Amino acid sequence: MSLVILLLAAGASSRMRGGDKLLEEVADAPLILTMARRARAVAPVVVALPGPDHPRAHALADIDVTQIGVPDADEGMAASLRTGITALPATATAVMILPGDMPELTEGDLQTMAHAWQQTPDQIHRATAADGTPGHPVIFPSRHFDDLQALTGDTGARAILSTHPVHPVALPDRHAITDLDTPEDWAAWRAARS
Repeated sequence: MSLVILLLAAGASSRMRGGDKLLEEVADAPLILTMARRARAVAPVVVALPGPDHPRAHALADIDVTQIGVPDADEGMAASLRTGITALPATATAVMILPGDMPELTEGDLQTMAHAWQQTPDQIHRATAADGTPGHPVIFPSRHFDDLQALTGDTGARAILSTHPVHPVALPDRHAITDLDTPEDWAAWRAARS
């Protein structure tokens, strides 16, 4: 069995009003690098990016990940999923879809997800908050790769998740649902942690 992590980092950060949420500092590094490090400690990583010259790509220059450009990233998350699935190694038997903007997800959380998948590798596994609220990441076995490559728009893999059994994996607190999209989100998150 071979799990690969697809780190989604091709979005425009449009709600950051000129900033880039994936370049915000978390754990003494740009968030995109922190997330790649956490993921790389668990499995091989493919990172979906706006392009090879983007500052996010430069932030990843010194880490062993596969970078792929998403030329139609403005379409939404489906474009990143399609491009990312195409770039997975042929040996991949499952993919963990990991949004890049979720700074509370730890290496331990990703290990928890990987362990759950190893127990029942034929199932979809979706992280939840401690209270059961569905979140990310999500692990899809390879039998869903064709479905992921057929997605369109900006709703991600909701259509697949709504029509197949999903095994929930509880992560601590709000780790699975904390994503930070605006400067106000970042300020509130930092204030709560200090």
